[in-house]
Amino acid sequence: MRSIDHRLMEESSSPSSHYFSIFTNYPLFSAVLAFTIAQFIKFFTTWYKEKRWDLKRLVGSGGMPSSHSATVTALAMAVGLQEGFGGSLFAMAFILTSIVMYDATGVRLHAGRQAEVLNQIVYELPSEHPLAESRPLRELLGHTPPQVIVGGILGTATAVVGYLVTLTAK
Repeated sequence: MRSIDHRLMEESSSPSSHYFSIFTNYPLFSAVLAFTIAQFIKFFTTWYKEKRWDLKRLVGSGGMPSSHSATVTALAMAVGLQEGFGGSLFAMAFILTSIVMYDATGVRLHAGRQAEVLNQIVYELPSEHPLAESRPLRELLGHTPPQVIVGGILGTATAVVGYLVTLTAK
């Protein structure tokens, strides 16, 4: 049940202020920023390791650091810092973070490894085989535990720095 104060705030705020409030949503901003930073790190580390620019790294999954882990960790930390770590919002964000990070090192990592094996099998098929010309499966799907941990550290740092910035801006 909503409190009277909450209903009064909804009635007094104009519809246009709701549209602009997305730009001041600290948890959302932290999550998107952490994702963006992680993707740019992947883009530059690919260039450093392979000496080529790969624009797919700006949006692709897999690699160091885990952008999925960075995103959900930043979201959970920002919710915890803003709303408190004892509330149900943080609990939901924490559970979401745990599931995403577990999935990145579990199911998605192993699906990528299976794709590697299947691609090798198809590559070795004779040219007359109907599957010989099939498009290769994506192999870079999941993350190793260090990639997930670094993504989590990046997300935590992004949320904490964002929180400190919002404190100094007030």
